[in-house]
Amino acid sequence: MTNNPNLLADLQQMWKFEFMQHAFEAGTIVAVIAGITGYFVVLRRSAFTAHAFSEIGFAGAAGAVLWGIPPIVGLLLGSTLGGLAIAALGRRAANRDTQIGIVLAFALGLGLLFIRLYAGYATEAYSILFGEILGISSDAVLITLVAGAVVLIVVGILYRPLLFASLDEDVAEAKGMPMLLIGTAFLLVVAAAVSFAVQVTGVLLIFSLMVTPAATAQYLSRRPQQAMMISVGIALMATWVGLFVAYYTPYPVSFFITGIVFGLYLLVRGLRLVIKPHRLSGPPVAS
Repeated sequence: MTNNPNLLADLQQMWKFEFMQHAFEAGTIVAVIAGITGYFVVLRRSAFTAHAFSEIGFAGAAGAVLWGIPPIVGLLLGSTLGGLAIAALGRRAANRDTQIGIVLAFALGLGLLFIRLYAGYATEAYSILFGEILGISSDAVLITLVAGAVVLIVVGILYRPLLFASLDEDVAEAKGMPMLLIGTAFLLVVAAAVSFAVQVTGVLLIFSLMVTPAATAQYLSRRPQQAMMISVGIALMATWVGLFVAYYTPYPVSFFITGIVFGLYLLVRGLRLVIKPHRLSGPPVAS
């Protein structure tokens, strides 16, 4: 790091390294995915679901290491199968905690078994616990881009029925909406989003991108589209700043990302308690 800090020069120096370019590319894609899908996760009170998917995905990654395939493939496959199992066991989003706990416990048991069966040291699987964005390859960036595009397309297709079902599940069901189909599709979207967000923050810190920005955004806007844009903005800012600071320090990227979004959440909550704006009270407004 230079003795006289110069932001432009520091950025140019950092951008010379291919691994940092890949980190910023993947981080940007993941932040957008997490910011948008995270809004619905918070709106549907499904934060535990996002956390469960990350740990279920870890079991898949451990199995992938055991069978000699890329951990990200196992992570995505494990999360997807977990989402299907949770959807099959529990139809309503509000009543899935028990089913999630059952699937999560079984998946963690499998993950432990896979790690014990692996003859070597499962570095790639363990790194998923805390994120590995600084080691992401160009191929992984491309996979993340394609998967991110698919996730956003599906969210766009599901947007209106998913928003309606999230705001009032009882009314949506009474109107004959296919709740099981919507819920299953959303769980698969979250599974995919979590699988790629794990590359940035790791399994143990998944809330930092999937939940905290969206939770902060809901305090700043009642309108879903505006709240999603704010959520994405927070996730992007935290990821970019976290990568920049981590490059010049010996500390992990996930720590800085988590610290930034948590600090911003506390700031917004504190200001809300002081100002108490009338316009931000009440449930989100459908748009």
